[in-house]
Amino acid sequence: MLLQLHMSTLKERDQYHSELQEIQRTSTPRPDWAKCEDVVAGGPDRWHMLAEGKNSDQLVDVLLEEIGVGLLQEKDFFPGLGYEESIPPFLRFEGVVENKKPTKKDVINLLKDAWKERLAEEQKEKFQDFFLNFLERRFGPADAMAWAYTIFENIKLFRSNEVMSQFYAVLMGKWNESVYIKQKETVTQLLKEMTNVDSQNEGLLTMEQLSTVLKSTFPFKKEEKIQELMEAGGWHPSSSNADLLNYHSLFAEDEEGQSRPFVQQLWEQYLDEKDDYLQELKQELGLELREKVTLPKVREALMTIDPKLDKQTLNSYLSQAFQLPVTELPEEAEEKTEDIVIQLQTALERLQMADIRRMGPREQEPVS
Repeated sequence: MLLQLHMSTLKERDQYHSELQEIQRTSTPRPDWAKCEDVVAGGPDRWHMLAEGKNSDQLVDVLLEEIGVGLLQEKDFFPGLGYEESIPPFLRFEGVVENKKPTKKDVINLLKDAWKERLAEEQKEKFQDFFLNFLERRFGPADAMAWAYTIFENIKLFRSNEVMSQFYAVLMGKWNESVYIKQKETVTQLLKEMTNVDSQNEGLLTMEQLSTVLKSTFPFKKEEKIQELMEAGGWHPSSSNADLLNYHSLFAEDEEGQSRPFVQQLWEQYLDEKDDYLQELKQELGLELREKVTLPKVREALMTIDPKLDKQTLNSYLSQAFQLPVTELPEEAEEKTEDIVIQLQTALERLQMADIRRMGPREQEPVS
């Protein structure tokens, strides 16, 4: 019996060894990213800055951007895309336009200025129209189209830069601009809360105070999410509750507009929480993505998973999902609501574009 067991164990070991060898043979070796130091413009110092905190997938994006920017700088002109309806208004042009060849920093500063103007606007025009009008005001009508193409090609390229990638997402309708605006408001509010706790106005908080502010500002975040933010803010297992933190540094940006890990973590958590929320909505509806869903069913499911939803927010979610103006949404008791139907996948995709966030816990789930 022991011999049989021993032989079986040897056989399993040999099998695992063979499988491991096959995996090692076929798997891609871990890239030696240090090789990039000597070929990236700016040398080791700049590569270390670009690579900081990034995983292999993100580093591939960075490297592609470095290659792409070289090719972009070689282009003197861009071909116009024409006037078809499918072409965004800010790119409708026949002929060729000049590549203005701004630096990356120039593009980032221009986008920041565009956001400042956009947020100050009282009468909101469509974002794509605003963008072209902004460029006309900045550079004059004769040069606006060249700048539109130049900026567009740059922000399409730089996926790893949050200023560019976020602007691109809003410009191309992948996100509603409310997503960007709400995130900025959240960051501003969080800094305000920290400043209020800093009674001595020294720019310092203890780790315990940081934890308290995070829990009060984000009452629905789970403990592990608060912990992630603490770690992104500089907390580590050997930290004491009394350790001091320069909290203003959490909100600093580098020269390319990139946020520090703390704000990046906030953003990533928001995206994850939105995914979880929409997944919970799908589960509550109990439908396959290809199936149809009525407006009353979505309303009921939203109120079940998020009972604290106020009517205004609920209606904004329904308006987004069914692409109906809020003023045209039927009241709950109206019979015709059953006639408003959409494919579930379409509804979820539309909600994914919007600023969707939990307003409160489910009744049966106490907040940790």
